[in-house]
Amino acid sequence: MARKDDLGRAGEQLAVDHVTALGWRIIERNWRCAHGELDIVADDGEATVVIEVKTRSSVDYGHPFDAITPRKLARLRRLAGEWRAAHDGAPARLRIDIIGVVARRDGISLDHLRAVG
Repeated sequence: MARKDDLGRAGEQLAVDHVTALGWRIIERNWRCAHGELDIVADDGEATVVIEVKTRSSVDYGHPFDAITPRKLARLRRLAGEWRAAHDGAPARLRIDIIGVVARRDGISLDHLRAVG
């Protein structure tokens, strides 16, 4: 399990590096509440962005985006609403992005889907 946890942490760091290279400001990482966790909350200059990061070591069982089911997306929407409620004065414009990282032995790929929910 430690290897999977390490892979997930490395993927989240790659996602943070990616969005900060875009000029985004990280507001929070691994925000938790009673109902779950948000990987990254960032400000892109126009909106507050909740970023779900999915990291895999291969695509043998599908691309990381395949893990974002309608049920998972609905959960992310609820958690984003809870984050907003917990942060008085949080901007009204909130969106959900997904970052998929595949870290193979021969290299790393990162895909970023914006405004999925």
